[in-house]
Amino acid sequence: MITGALEVTNGILLALALAGAWAMAYRRSSLKEWTIYGAAALAVLTLFSGFSGVGLAISWLIFAAVAVPLNMDKIRLTYISGPILKLFRKIMPTMSQTEKEALDAGTVWWDGEIFAGDPNWKKLLSIPKPTLTEEEQAFLDGPVEAACRMCDDWKVVHEDADLTPETWQFLKDEGFFSMIIKKKYGGKDFSALAHSEVLAKLSAHSATLASTVAVPNSLGPAELLQHYGTEEQKNHYLPRLAKGLDIPCFALTNPEAGSDAGSIPDTGIVCKGQYQGKEVIGMRMNWNKRYITLAPVATVIGLAFKMFDPEGLLGDKKDIGITCALIPRNFPGVEAGRRHIPLGTPFMNGTTKGKDVFIPLDFIIGGVDMAGHGWRMLVECLSVGRSISLPSSAAGGARAGAIATGAYARIRRQFKTAIGQMEGIEEALGRLGGNAYRMEAVRAFTAFAVDLGEKPSVPSAIAKLHVTEMGRQCANDAMDIQGGKAIVMGPRNAAGRAYMAVPIGITVEGANILTRNLILFGQGAMRCHPYVLKELDAAANTDDKQALKDFDKALFGHVGFVISNAFRSLWLGLSRGYFAKAPATPTKRYYQHLTRISSSFAILADVSMAVLGAELKRKESVSARLGDALAMMYIGSAVLKRWEDQGRPAADRPFVDWAMDDCIYQADKAMSDLLKNYPNKFVGAGLRALIFPLGFRTPGASDKLSHKVSALLIEPNEARDRLAKDVYTEDHKFNLIGQMETVLRDTIAAEPIVKKIDKAIRKGELAVPSHIFDLPTKINYALEAGMINEAEKELLTRYEAGRLETITVDDWDHEDMVRAQYQKKQTSKKSAA
Repeated sequence: MITGALEVTNGILLALALAGAWAMAYRRSSLKEWTIYGAAALAVLTLFSGFSGVGLAISWLIFAAVAVPLNMDKIRLTYISGPILKLFRKIMPTMSQTEKEALDAGTVWWDGEIFAGDPNWKKLLSIPKPTLTEEEQAFLDGPVEAACRMCDDWKVVHEDADLTPETWQFLKDEGFFSMIIKKKYGGKDFSALAHSEVLAKLSAHSATLASTVAVPNSLGPAELLQHYGTEEQKNHYLPRLAKGLDIPCFALTNPEAGSDAGSIPDTGIVCKGQYQGKEVIGMRMNWNKRYITLAPVATVIGLAFKMFDPEGLLGDKKDIGITCALIPRNFPGVEAGRRHIPLGTPFMNGTTKGKDVFIPLDFIIGGVDMAGHGWRMLVECLSVGRSISLPSSAAGGARAGAIATGAYARIRRQFKTAIGQMEGIEEALGRLGGNAYRMEAVRAFTAFAVDLGEKPSVPSAIAKLHVTEMGRQCANDAMDIQGGKAIVMGPRNAAGRAYMAVPIGITVEGANILTRNLILFGQGAMRCHPYVLKELDAAANTDDKQALKDFDKALFGHVGFVISNAFRSLWLGLSRGYFAKAPATPTKRYYQHLTRISSSFAILADVSMAVLGAELKRKESVSARLGDALAMMYIGSAVLKRWEDQGRPAADRPFVDWAMDDCIYQADKAMSDLLKNYPNKFVGAGLRALIFPLGFRTPGASDKLSHKVSALLIEPNEARDRLAKDVYTEDHKFNLIGQMETVLRDTIAAEPIVKKIDKAIRKGELAVPSHIFDLPTKINYALEAGMINEAEKELLTRYEAGRLETITVDDWDHEDMVRAQYQKKQTSKKSAA
């Protein structure tokens, strides 16, 4: 009896001790707290348990052997942290200057929270709601709407290969090229959010129009000048850029250096030469650039090149480094080059070359003091520009595609049923609507980060990569649903040009395949991890005393971080996140799932960095899948924030649920696929047991949910209206979306009347000959029989005309097709000239 009671007591005390240790790990206790807890737990076991004295004595000795040196700074620094620092310095991955500048350029924002394993959801929800000023909203409702109204995208793409002169002038006069320029220079000084909204709305109507507006407001001369230019440069160029008197481009990409921009072979050699009749120190420039948007029409060229001073005219440094300069197009030796023809949209994109172009040193952006700082300038601005241009374009196009395809799916009938009500179509429509919703969430969330003063390097990479990839999926789904209507080119095709243009966003500003495999997690691991960058900085410090002190602090913080995330991951995996802290909202479970994923991701990332070390740079599949998981958590956070900001509209829940279910599924799948293919099978098996202790159990979005999302897209409702906000939906001769919206409303109103007529015919209550199938004839019979009135006849007639126009595809005479191709060739020749 006594022995049994002692065993029970021992078991209970040991279980409590282990539970306490688990709780300590879960809450990320400090080394001092662990020491106090360990001593207290051993004391309780010594006083109240029935364990043997020898066993307890050994436990105390082990505890003392570990706790004493860890808690005595001199011993810990000398015998633990010091040797580890020496080893760390030997094995830590080498980092180029361009990599270091890229890491130093951005800021850590919400990405740091989700990387750290325990997101602070109060912090997310405390971020202010993104809003536009009255001036910004008026610009969207006025000039932006007018620009869309002016643009016949079919004519732009297939006949003129350019915007009309009137549209170009309108864009200049209304300040479309000055959205980021300060008011004191004549610009609009819009917020990043407004800039993003404008591009999204333009993109929903015309990719050519949006691309033309995007470049002057993105990474380029105006952005660089405002941050780094001399006062003389700002005062000269910025007012001219704001008024459209100068059209800018920025030339970075070389045939030999695309994504590897740090290897550009374009050069500027410091030398003496003639400028305005005087001999001055300047540079002899030689460059060959391609894929440069607005280069064919630019009057001032921003140029990135490598600067060298072989004669030492500026000092001892011969290889000065990447530098940025502004060069007027009319300078001797500058060649604008010929146009490229980007897929699906002929925006002004082409080449620029320069042969032995001599420029003075004050053409360097920021003057001589900024020589060699070009890469830092570019990456600092890139995190801002990349947050806006392409995510906005993709999100705007996806929303337009979702609205247009939903309308088409309700208007188009097969087997006497609207195709949008067929389960196969519902799956694609559900995916289209869910993706469009979360793309819009990421667009606004990331752009607003810039307005909050952030330079979100990792979020901008996530937004560019995943929003454009989701845009690709949306374009595919729109094409599949619209079918033959979408594959026949002509003025009636609402999907084809957007589909063809998708690869542009995938490719530019860093190819997605490169961003996913090399950059996203590689940059995120350094920027967002709470300890890795601190350890690297400490190891790089030449002051050994301070380096050791800083490294010690980061090292033991990191150890506690890993232990905590291991326990958190197992506990949250076993409980499926049910006990994770989360805001008390109707979407609480999604917050809990994201917390579970965050903890699992944190331990997976740490173990991968420890096991693979510098090799992780070359394990692109590992890096890519870690990046996917990180991205899905960020996207999910944006979706939840959007729903909260909009006042938790119940009507939008299908969009939210689809987006979140898929984000959670994709994050878990990325980690599961990584563990299945882990380079070290033993470590992979251990991590799988830790992260997925109950197996992979994430279902993703259900068919029932796809049905709900699809139902929102195929008829007017408040959720659909919110998704379509700031999409150009005016019923205008150049706007197919607006035309289909009118037909959709007529379809909803006409359907009950059509059903009434068909039912009457089937029952013999309305005598219509069996060979009559067309609705207009049926309408006349129904009117004569008094079954409908004149107003209903007018509605049905208008509906039938609109329905036929919606499903009709364009056809051409052979001569017209040949003539169109000839005109296009002539236009291209004129543009090149």
